[in-house]
Amino acid sequence: MALAPPPRRSARLAAILPVLPPVAVVALLALPVAPGGATNAGPADALSALVVVCCAVRLLRARRRPLTPAAAVILGLPVAGLVPAALHAASADAAITGLGRYLQVFVLVPAAVVLLLRGRADFRLLAWSFVALALWQGAVGAHQYVTRTGASYQGQDVRAVGTFGVADVMGMATVVSCGLVCAVGLALGRTAPRERAVAVVCALVLPVPLALSFSRGAWIATAVTLAVQLLLAGVRRAARVAAAVLAAGVVLVGGLGVGTAMLRERIDSIARVADAPDQSVTDRYTMWAAAAGMWRDRPLTGVGLKAFPEYRDGHASLALSSGSDTEGAGAAFRRQPLLSPHNMYLLVLGEQGLIGLLCLAGGWLALLVCALRRTRAAGGRDLDCALIACGLLVWQLVDFVYADIGGPSTVLTAVSLGLTAWWALPATVHAGEAEHFLATEAAPREAAAR
Repeated sequence: MALAPPPRRSARLAAILPVLPPVAVVALLALPVAPGGATNAGPADALSALVVVCCAVRLLRARRRPLTPAAAVILGLPVAGLVPAALHAASADAAITGLGRYLQVFVLVPAAVVLLLRGRADFRLLAWSFVALALWQGAVGAHQYVTRTGASYQGQDVRAVGTFGVADVMGMATVVSCGLVCAVGLALGRTAPRERAVAVVCALVLPVPLALSFSRGAWIATAVTLAVQLLLAGVRRAARVAAAVLAAGVVLVGGLGVGTAMLRERIDSIARVADAPDQSVTDRYTMWAAAAGMWRDRPLTGVGLKAFPEYRDGHASLALSSGSDTEGAGAAFRRQPLLSPHNMYLLVLGEQGLIGLLCLAGGWLALLVCALRRTRAAGGRDLDCALIACGLLVWQLVDFVYADIGGPSTVLTAVSLGLTAWWALPATVHAGEAEHFLATEAAPREAAAR
C-alpha cells in the first residue's frame, strides 16, 4: 500500500502550485540562445502561451468572472489600438504575428499572471525568481567580461550579454535590471530579517554585471527607478541601503581594471548624445525621426503593425547607416539590420498611430496611478510588494524611451506587467477571494471522488 505524502508537505505544494507556471516562464530565460540566432520567440514564449491557454480553460470551467470591469478595461485597453493597426498592416502575416506579439506581452500574459497569483507569498516567490534569473545571467555576463568571451565592444569581446548572445544584446541588461529592482524592493520591505539580508546582498552584487552590459538605457532606467523606490520607502529608512550600494559600486567598479576606462567612456557618452553623438546614437535619432514621419503621414492608425522596416527608408535621412555590427559571444561577424526605432513610444506611434499610443500608454499610466494609490493606502504594510510593482513599471516606462520589444527577453516584460497589475488592481481576485475561486473549481472533483 502506497504511503500518502505528509499533509504539511502536500499543503505547501498545493499552495505554490498556481504560481509555478509564471516562475517556469522566468526560469526558461536562463537557457542559452543559439549563437547568431534571430531575435524570435524562444521556449519561454511558448510556455507563456501555454500558461495563457491553461488559465483560460480554468476560467471557463469555473464559470466565474475573476476581473472587475475596471480591471478588465485597463488590461484590455491596448486591444483598441491594435485592431485598427492590424487591419492596416502590409500583409496578413505581419498582422497576425504583430497582433499576437502585442497581445502576448501587454494583455494576455499580464492578465494570466494576475489570475494565477493568489496572495503576497506568490508575489514574493515570483519576485525572487526574477532575482535568481538576474544572478545567473549576471554571473554568465561577468564571466564573459573576465574571459573576453562576450559581445564585441570597441574591438574587444568584453560586453556582457549573458546567455542571450548578440542577437538580443539588451537581454541580460533587462534581466539584471529587473532583478535588481526586485532585490531592492525586498531589501527595503518589511520581510523576514534573513530574507531581507539575502536581498541586500543581491542588491549589492547585481550592479556589477549591469555595468558590464554597457547599456546606457538600462543604466538610466535603473537609476531613475531606484530613486523612485527610495522615495516611496522613505529617504531616512533607505539611506543606509543606498549608501551601502553606492559604496559597493565604487569599490567594485574601481577594481575592474581596464574596464574602468571603458565604463567611464560609456558614461561620458551619455552627456555627449547631443553635442558629439556616436554612430549608434545618430542611427537612433534618425530612426526616431523616421517613426515621427510615419505618424505624420497616418496620424490616427499609423502605417500598420510590423511595417516600420518597410517605410523606414522612405522617411529616414542619409545619416542612417545600413545596420549595426554584431560579433562575439560565440557568433561570427554579422551586420544587424535596423528594424525598429529603439523607442517603444515612437514605434507604437509610427505603426499604430495616435490611437494605439493613447490606448497602450494610457493603460500603463492607469496601472501606475492605481499602483501608487494602493501603495499610499497600504502605508507600511506590504511595502516590498509596492516597491517591486511600482519599480518594475517605472523601469519599463523609462527604458521604453531607449528600447522596444523584441527578442527572447521580451516575455520578462509581460511577467513584470503582470506583477504590477496584481498590485495595482486590488479589485481583482486576490488572496482569500482566489482561494474561494480555486475551491469552487475543485469542489465538483472532490464530490465526484467521494
